[in-house]
Amino acid sequence: MKVRYIFKGLLIAILLAATVTSCDYDKDIIEELPVSREFAPVNLTAFVRNQVNVELNWTADENVESYIVEFSADDPEFNNIVNTVEVNAADLPVFVPLEGETVYSIRVKAVSARGLDDSSWATTLAQTLTEQLFVTGEPSDIKALEATLRWVPNSNVTELKLSPGDITHTITAEEKANGVATVTGLTQETEYTAILFNGSKTRGVATFTTGIDIGTGILVTAEDDLLQMIADAEAGTILVLESGDYTAQTGTVTLDKSLTIRGLRSYNKPLLKLSFEIVTGAEDVELIDLDLMGEGEGSSDLPDVIRYTAAGNYNSLLISGCVIHSYAKSFVAGNETDAILQTLTVENSIVYDIFTNGGDFIDFRNSDVLNINLQTSTFYNCAPDRDFIRMDASGTSNESGVTANILIDSCTLYACSNSDSKRILYVRFVSNDVIVRNTLIASTESEGYADRSGIDESPTFSNNNYFNAPGFYDTSQYIFDDSNYSALDPGFADPASGDFTVSNQTIKDKNIGDPRWLSN
Repeated sequence: MKVRYIFKGLLIAILLAATVTSCDYDKDIIEELPVSREFAPVNLTAFVRNQVNVELNWTADENVESYIVEFSADDPEFNNIVNTVEVNAADLPVFVPLEGETVYSIRVKAVSARGLDDSSWATTLAQTLTEQLFVTGEPSDIKALEATLRWVPNSNVTELKLSPGDITHTITAEEKANGVATVTGLTQETEYTAILFNGSKTRGVATFTTGIDIGTGILVTAEDDLLQMIADAEAGTILVLESGDYTAQTGTVTLDKSLTIRGLRSYNKPLLKLSFEIVTGAEDVELIDLDLMGEGEGSSDLPDVIRYTAAGNYNSLLISGCVIHSYAKSFVAGNETDAILQTLTVENSIVYDIFTNGGDFIDFRNSDVLNINLQTSTFYNCAPDRDFIRMDASGTSNESGVTANILIDSCTLYACSNSDSKRILYVRFVSNDVIVRNTLIASTESEGYADRSGIDESPTFSNNNYFNAPGFYDTSQYIFDDSNYSALDPGFADPASGDFTVSNQTIKDKNIGDPRWLSN
């Protein structure tokens, strides 16, 4: 039996060998497919930049002379071709300006460099956003009762519409040519939305807030005794400071009543060298359009910007449109038992060089703050080796059923909590909710958001960017951003001089960071 099987195996092997050797390997190898037309472009992508410009890219082919790109407006069948461009490989990616608020069907074909027919079409879609022809104006353009608006000169525009108030301004031929119009009849301290139209087509949207009309406010000049005027003011008074240098009047101001201290002109802020202690009675305090400075690093004079130093139920602290810098210790702090602040809001401000010697940046220990809102602001070199927000569990409100809320929205943080043992959120208040969105954090060795229990276990992160700040998305940290974050270089203009203008187009398109640095 074994011999018979061996014989069969040999016979099969001989037949297989004969079959293989009978194959013809003398034929030419096919190195190129016989085709009559070029291949269609591959990896076609379309991104909308600056609201109305489409950036197109695809993989270039050395056999292609050029590419034809066609755009069809609100028509997927390409019966409404509104733009055709010819593109060379060297032009990629190509940037094509289009109209706003339109869905474009886009197709690209290759034109052969080797005599073949044109390729078939590769297609994609792009939906442009509302066009933005408004341009940045002069600081003095926005006044209390009127506003000057600017757009790209000689653009096709017909009217401006402002709300609230349903105000319509018909644009003259001269205004159209110059790209400037002044709208009157506005109301002081009102947030307006202005829409620029060409017929029914929106060509720009801008928001602004009118300035203050003194009205019942008290005007203060640099020649006045500011500290005495603050002491003499009645509760609810609005002190309006004319532009000027008030820094010769230095000291710590004790506020025992609700008070607003604000600059007259947001674009020319009064210069102050003050700190504030808030005590019982100062339920609502507003600091608006001021330039506040301390005595610098290591100084025992004016160590904090604001500190709560007495028990009390405090409703709100608003810091808006301010520039604040050069304080040795804390930005806002409270260590007094039974001092409870409902809401701290910082908006449209720039805060830098808060050195936190002996304290944290926002530092509530025996005192409580129940809502922290940091919005549209820039913080740099704040808490260089301390925590950015500290909320302890020692205050009266802790474990009382109250939830503390922290919102950081549309902010730029640079070199904050710049130590590998420090955090942005050192929160031990038992019940807390955290939201961080549209925020750019850069150039910090901080270990990230938090490294211990006590913090919100499921914080909300959305649309943030971290550059040279890996701790914030480090999966080994206690909490970390695992959402749709990016880690792009923002291309800051000059951070050493406090200029955080962003050059990275993706970050600008996604509106990440303090909006003041995102202008195109």
